[in-house]
Amino acid sequence: MLTTHHLHHLHHHRGSTAVELDKITNLNTLIVEINSHVALFRDMLIHVGQAKDCPELREKIRKLRRTCVEALKHTAQILMPQVKSAMADGILTDNPHLVFLFYMAQLFLRELVKSYRLIQVVPMDMSGYYENRAGPSNLGNVISQILLCKQFTPDFNEEELCSITKDSQDIAVLLGEMQEYMPQHEAYLERNAALDTTGPWQAKRRQNYICKNMSLLCCVSRPNYL
Repeated sequence: MLTTHHLHHLHHHRGSTAVELDKITNLNTLIVEINSHVALFRDMLIHVGQAKDCPELREKIRKLRRTCVEALKHTAQILMPQVKSAMADGILTDNPHLVFLFYMAQLFLRELVKSYRLIQVVPMDMSGYYENRAGPSNLGNVISQILLCKQFTPDFNEEELCSITKDSQDIAVLLGEMQEYMPQHEAYLERNAALDTTGPWQAKRRQNYICKNMSLLCCVSRPNYL
């Protein structure tokens, strides 16, 4: 016969299980969204310099880039405390969400580097697009106009380069935090040309990969928007 104590314990156990299931379901949803966002970002970059390229496309790319960055950071904020807590308790089980998030962040960093170079090679005149609407750096421009007593037209391509640099730094920091908890067994130490063409995908290689990509990004001016 179940006592009141047993019933309370069972109810508490079921409640904890429900909470855990909710967390997993939420993470699954976030992971699926990130996968879709990163894939769409890559597809949009394909059209840069092509017939479909236009100011509207560049703005969509900018907004989607920011969405990807925020989605990756938000998901990591939810996931990493769970991973760290499990490690602190001595639980060394692989976390599929962590592995997948690391893959996505690494792939996205590569796409950021590509988008940076595309803007350098194929800049877009955005002046007409932002003439009748508030641009992303509107507040900074207003302050500059007041101080300088003259009209100020921002270089949106240069500001985009600076914003991409900032985003790349954030993703690199995120990768550095996640790689510390990545599984080290052979199942994940695969040779994959799409991720690393120099050899086994080990912790040192991951760090070199991140540093190599970050070294490709340089910015000479402070952005008015991020």
